[in-house]
Amino acid sequence: MADEAFSPENVIVVGFAEDDKAYDALTTLKQLDSQGQIDVEEIAVVVRGDDGHIEIKDQVGDEALVGTASGGLVGLLVGILGGPLGVLLGGATGLLAGSLYDLADADDTDEVLSEISKTVEVGHTALLAQVMEQSPEVVDTAMARLSGTVVRRAVFDVEAEIAAAQEAQREAKREARKKLRTARHEKNREEAHAKVEALKAKLHHDKKPATTSA
Repeated sequence: MADEAFSPENVIVVGFAEDDKAYDALTTLKQLDSQGQIDVEEIAVVVRGDDGHIEIKDQVGDEALVGTASGGLVGLLVGILGGPLGVLLGGATGLLAGSLYDLADADDTDEVLSEISKTVEVGHTALLAQVMEQSPEVVDTAMARLSGTVVRRAVFDVEAEIAAAQEAQREAKREARKKLRTARHEKNREEAHAKVEALKAKLHHDKKPATTSA
């Protein structure tokens, strides 16, 4: 990323070839924070299961913030990426029902969440963090020592896509409710018609003249 495009407030996700390195990375970021080289707001070590669900294995939150990591931006990301949207964006295979995006129309709008999601691989641990940093070199160098691959996205970009995903989910629910109402209306019309026809048939049968004997 070019220096002029660098944002100091970022969400980073780091994937590792060796799972235990994620815990070492958490310790390293805490040390960098205590040394004043970066400002850590939230950190979480997560693992993605075969079903796409993401579990937080360890976490750290800034005590000055309201709530914990699981209730902040990192926790929100975990919830989103572990759900249908994360599966669609490359977190796991299958389970596409309820997806928030149509890939044919997605274009570049899901680039940020997609990059983050794909870094949290199935069956592996990864580190997610929200940090303030003066330059990317401090974190990148520290993670490289642990053989970690860093994906960095500006907080405002992540928040913008989360908001877009939320709106897409609302629109999907509205459309689903609309289709359900239409289906119920059609079913009710068919049932009402069938009942009326049955009543007409019964009335016609009841009005048949009685047969007289010779």
